[in-house]
Amino acid sequence: MKLLLVILIFFSLISHSIGSVKKEIIKNFEGINNFSFNFTQTIDGKDETGECTILYPKKIFCKYKYKFNKILVSNGKSLVIKSDKNLQYYRYPLESTPLALLLDKDFIIKNISKLREELVNEKFYMFSISEKNKILNLFFEKDSLNLIGWQTEDVYQNLTVTYIFDLKINNDIDKKIFKLPKMH
Repeated sequence: MKLLLVILIFFSLISHSIGSVKKEIIKNFEGINNFSFNFTQTIDGKDETGECTILYPKKIFCKYKYKFNKILVSNGKSLVIKSDKNLQYYRYPLESTPLALLLDKDFIIKNISKLREELVNEKFYMFSISEKNKILNLFFEKDSLNLIGWQTEDVYQNLTVTYIFDLKINNDIDKKIFKLPKMH
């Protein structure tokens, strides 16, 4: 009987600590209105770097380094990728891209609250969200509980892994950066 009681207490403590981690991640994420960061992104085995700003709801501006002045911008409705390489300009409805999930803070919080986190390599927590044939894996640093990256498939079904660092939360930002650029 004592053994059974010890086992029940042990599992109760484990489930409580896991539940409180998820609650802390949600609480931390709820307090974020915007964040800026540097990133390394791997798409189909090729690395790109740059810097981004995300403004909730549904806005993002990313400028890539060393990649033909490539930028990625969402105004909340459309997503534009523009590059000087061959004068490329692509415009997509935001909702048709996996970024629509990442840029919807309420959607993320709602899903995290229903999901079970997975501790990976004793370094970060992962949540896997699936919606309308899109999958978004979110990674939160174990100690700070800040978002440190995500994994999706891009619009061409290439695996895209984004690692973020030098995170700055709730700074003053110029909202003009989310204006969609014109074609070349």
